[in-house]
Amino acid sequence: MTKYISILRGINVGGKRKILMVDLKELYKSLDFQNVITYIQSGNVIFESKKKNSNAVAKAFTKKIKEAIFEKYGFDVPVIIRSVEEIKNIIEINPYLKKEGVQIENLCVTFLSEVPTEENLEKINTYDYSPDLFQIIEDNTFLFIEGKYHRSKLTNNFFEKKLQVSATTRNWKTVSKLLELSTS
Repeated sequence: MTKYISILRGINVGGKRKILMVDLKELYKSLDFQNVITYIQSGNVIFESKKKNSNAVAKAFTKKIKEAIFEKYGFDVPVIIRSVEEIKNIIEINPYLKKEGVQIENLCVTFLSEVPTEENLEKINTYDYSPDLFQIIEDNTFLFIEGKYHRSKLTNNFFEKKLQVSATTRNWKTVSKLLELSTS
């Protein structure tokens, strides 16, 4: 069995696109996923499958979950899948963890649905919203946010528009907890 983490964007925010976690858990079970665990109300789901991790498997799972949510709730929810190994790697390679004076509260990861094109990477790297910083590695964007995330210009919409991919962000505490829950 391989463990995966799906990260849903935009559910249970401001009373919109509401999905109870107990219902989401049952939905995943109905899709033949095993050992389903949800973490907080923002749509983080850990699950297992007999299928080994690959880009094709992640895309198939994404499609399957999106379609099931649309069928049951009537709204489109971006879904991004990472394996537990990929989450471990994200934690190991965060370029801002070693930044002097860094606080965990300053760190976030914006998960991208795919690796951006070179052209879009070149364009986005011309933006400077200091003191907030970002670094894109593969299909993940590491963020150092000086103040509050909701005040930063480095939002999901910014990355989606500039990179032409779906994106969803989690703070470092959530990313760490997802790894902890998936390895215990």
